[in-house]
Amino acid sequence: MSLVIRAHDLGKQYRIGTRERYGSLRDSVAKVLARPLFTRSSRASIEHGTIWALKHASFEVRDGEILGIIGRNGSGKSTLLKILSRITSPTTGCVDIAGRVGSLLEVGTGFHPELTGRENVIVNGAILGMKRQEIDRKFDEIVAFAGVESFIDTPVKHYSSGMQMRLAFAVAAHLQPNILLVDEVLAVGDAEFQRRCLSKMRDVSVEGRTVILVSHQMNQIRRLCESVMWLDGGEIRHVGPVGETIRRYEHAIAATGEAPGASTNFRRWDLADGGHTVTSLNRPVTIRAHVRLSEPVVGGHYGVTVYNSRDAVVAGWAFEPVALDAGSHILQITIPELPVQPGSYQVGFALFTGGNNLTGGHLVDKWTGVPPLTLDVPPLGHAQDIWAGVLNVPATFTMHSDSRTPELQPLI
Repeated sequence: MSLVIRAHDLGKQYRIGTRERYGSLRDSVAKVLARPLFTRSSRASIEHGTIWALKHASFEVRDGEILGIIGRNGSGKSTLLKILSRITSPTTGCVDIAGRVGSLLEVGTGFHPELTGRENVIVNGAILGMKRQEIDRKFDEIVAFAGVESFIDTPVKHYSSGMQMRLAFAVAAHLQPNILLVDEVLAVGDAEFQRRCLSKMRDVSVEGRTVILVSHQMNQIRRLCESVMWLDGGEIRHVGPVGETIRRYEHAIAATGEAPGASTNFRRWDLADGGHTVTSLNRPVTIRAHVRLSEPVVGGHYGVTVYNSRDAVVAGWAFEPVALDAGSHILQITIPELPVQPGSYQVGFALFTGGNNLTGGHLVDKWTGVPPLTLDVPPLGHAQDIWAGVLNVPATFTMHSDSRTPELQPLI
């Protein structure tokens, strides 16, 4: 695979309390002429009032790759995407990009509110350098994917944020950019639309195009990406395989006491005998979730699910009816054993009130536990991971001859 992005020492500095201006040539010339007039003290003042949103970022991305970018809020993820999409210029360093870039960095990116959905599709295609015939060929597919057929000739300013986001993603994904940049905006959509977006991004990658996805949803990253970049404080902390990079990130988050993805209800989780690591085979495993409820749960449902590194469900349990008063509680389940391969697993928790997701219950909260559950036990299966499967169970082997087996007779 060939390189489509090569970034070297990228950095972006902003002045605190001001907005970046995109001025005219006259403004730029005036700045250059005025620069020598600054005194040494004024330069120091400007430097003191600045912040580096991105520093020393060097990396490469190849065609067909799906790269995830993770990190806390303010770690530089969106700044990096803005540089790659040429919305802003780096303060230091450079980036070489091969091919046209389609970006979805915020709801309604690139849309003119006074133009209709149809007109915005045509304008966005033209910006990407597509001919009108190419846009027309993709138009019906774009509208169907976005689900805005009835509103396609309505000005975009009358669209809801969800409608704008669906159309913006459809345009960005279907007008065949070589590189597709997607920020956290997919979190705005419903579960079905997110599923279609993830599927479409896979299709884009299979076609040999590149996808860069920023998300706080680790399950989305696990499900879609091949490699992950972790940004922290504007700097790249690690780039590597999905499982390894997310584990490092989540362990770092856990050390600070933060729980990404948790709301006000799920506080933390642990095992009854302490920590988050199972070290013994053939022993009961007790998983505890610590919750703090502002409202009572009546006739509710509590679910716990264990996922492997490929986001496949390894095991799941459901309990109902659940009744809890407002306040702090420990929700505890005990299973006789957890006979799965050694490694790192995600534990998902869900709490409903008034039923479950199939009976009209209301979701109180769901959370992917941090840090992950670690199975630090000896492997009992095949020596090669690809053949070991999911379960970690022993087997015995014997050989003996069977004298009752009749001799084969020749066919006549």
